[in-house]
Amino acid sequence: MGLFSRFRRTFKANINDMISKAENPEKMLNQLIVEMNEQLIESKKVVASSIADEKKLERQVLQNNGQAEEWQRKAVLAVKAGKDDLAKEALLRKQEYVNLARQYQTQWESQHESVEQIKSTLRQLQQKIEEAQRKKNLLIARAKRAEAQKRIQETMGGFADTSAFDAFDRMAEKVERIEAEADAMKELAEPKKDSLEAQFEALEGSDDSADLLLEELKTKLKRLEDKT
Repeated sequence: MGLFSRFRRTFKANINDMISKAENPEKMLNQLIVEMNEQLIESKKVVASSIADEKKLERQVLQNNGQAEEWQRKAVLAVKAGKDDLAKEALLRKQEYVNLARQYQTQWESQHESVEQIKSTLRQLQQKIEEAQRKKNLLIARAKRAEAQKRIQETMGGFADTSAFDAFDRMAEKVERIEAEADAMKELAEPKKDSLEAQFEALEGSDDSADLLLEELKTKLKRLEDKT
């Protein structure tokens, strides 16, 4: 119908424009939901107006049928009063209202069918918008995940381009080399003793400590024996 054709044309134009300019998926999806709800509100207004027209036609049917019944009652009164001419006039007036009621009935039936169709379409549209709202958060999460992966790949690509890891390894080797040079300088800085002095120090420090301890023990035992 014209209502939803306009909805589709307007909404499609807005979507195409938004997608072509989209930089932030989350912002775009939220805006799309806003656009959908705004169009839904406008569609509801048109449907409400169509329902009002249907109700108006229905009232016209009831009113004209009521007038036809009223003139029928008057015709009966005229016949009972013996006034056939007046009865004929009443019957003609009744027929006019009957014809009007039939015309309004035809229009009302057509309008009623049309309203039922657009009400059904409106319900489908509302269900689709509700479904879109439920999917929105999933799409936002997927967009964020994809963006994070993209940034990681860009970062890794940056490392590859600048050889950052190679530079890190070279710095580690340089630190190890500096440590080795420091150890070598320390060893060179310590004074070395003369080989002859070292030999005499070894001899002086080679007293038989076990023999000394044995002599001390014997001396103690001898003292104890003397006391007893």
